[in-house]
Amino acid sequence: MTSFDTSCRECKRLAKFLDEVRAEKPDYFALPVPPFGAKKAKLLIVGLAPGMHGANRTGRPFTGDHAGILLYETLHEFGFASKPESVSATDGLKLINCRITNAVKCLPPQNKPIGAEINQCNKYLAEEMEELPKGSVVLALGSIAHNATLKALGLKLSAFKFGHNELHKLENGKYLLDSYHCSRYNTQTKRLTTPMFKAVFRKAKKLVD
Repeated sequence: MTSFDTSCRECKRLAKFLDEVRAEKPDYFALPVPPFGAKKAKLLIVGLAPGMHGANRTGRPFTGDHAGILLYETLHEFGFASKPESVSATDGLKLINCRITNAVKCLPPQNKPIGAEINQCNKYLAEEMEELPKGSVVLALGSIAHNATLKALGLKLSAFKFGHNELHKLENGKYLLDSYHCSRYNTQTKRLTTPMFKAVFRKAKKLVD
């Protein structure tokens, strides 16, 4: 298995799009965004893909845009982050027994990766799954992350239905926990509220501890 690196150009559409973004915004990271946190962490958070002005700009998952606000506040509250706000990859924030990654490591046009791109990037997620210790919790933010996690573990999608705050016990001694994505749309429409998100992390914290 090939380890992930920021020079990956296997998805031609995404590589071309990143070239265009980098030409227009030369101060942006505009590369495949690496995971953030220790490989052996017991909580792995899986998002969808980098945001244009968030991770694609800063080079750190969920950093610098609206989607990261609720996530990092909640991570800090439950003891998984050293600070409640993530503004840049050099702001000194540390994750504690936690790692953050994405199902797709590159910024997709209109924030919508296609199925082939999700599948192409899945080998990197599978490699991360192998590093997780027994009893770990994979927190999937949204149905695409949920399905990508199952594929990475070689499990049938039909056996584990996505649902907010749903917990799935996996055969390998690990857990899959689902949440609605903490996107601007979901939080502003109240599909995902702060109490709802905290309930998910309360369950994750109990399992990790």
